[in-house]
Amino acid sequence: MPYINLQVTKGATREQKAQIVKEFTETLVDILGKKPEHIHIVIQEIEEENWGFAGMLTDDYRKRENGEFGNGES
Repeated sequence: MPYINLQVTKGATREQKAQIVKEFTETLVDILGKKPEHIHIVIQEIEEENWGFAGMLTDDYRKRENGEFGNGES
């Protein structure tokens, strides 16, 4: 029984999530020969303030990338 746990920052639409589930399922069927009814997919949306990478929280990183931080603040 394949189980996929996808964690992404919030913002995906219901339609995008449905497409992800459809395409992940198709991939496991095509490549591994799994039965669709045995595939479980969980999508967990995480707030950007609860996700960190590159040494900072994602919301701060995006603010920096968008030039929203003040002079010299990182």
